[in-house]
Amino acid sequence: MARSIGLDIGARRIGVAVSDSAKIVARPVEIIDRRRANPLTRIAALIDEFQADEIVVGYPYNADGTVGAQAAQVQQFAEALRARVAVPLRYYDERFSTSDAQEIIGARRRKDHTTADDDIAAAVILQRYLDERIEQAAGANDADTNDDERLTDA
Repeated sequence: MARSIGLDIGARRIGVAVSDSAKIVARPVEIIDRRRANPLTRIAALIDEFQADEIVVGYPYNADGTVGAQAAQVQQFAEALRARVAVPLRYYDERFSTSDAQEIIGARRRKDHTTADDDIAAAVILQRYLDERIEQAAGANDADTNDDERLTDA
């Protein structure tokens, strides 16, 4: 069975996560330093390595639901990736994924913050996406659920 790859795209680093083959659990894989490696090449290699059939990209919304300032950069990178790989790419709301990642690793934001959490943030994004897909499938099988209550694809 194919897996899903999750990406947390930042200006300097890209966090990468992967699902298990059942697409139930996400785990962090690595952090790609954009200054030291070609991220498109590395992500393409990871797609092959994990036999991924989709990419889930964290989309930077603000807390109030408006599009964040980094959205244009994320879209530009995602479109370059889309042109390079043959798997579907889906955007998914990344709000609070970094703060959730920091809670997971016990890190606190401070000026000298050196613990990179991008891969864990990618896993948080991917896990939320997987959970939503599972809920969607369960809702589709539940005769008591109406269409308005179902979640939609990102």
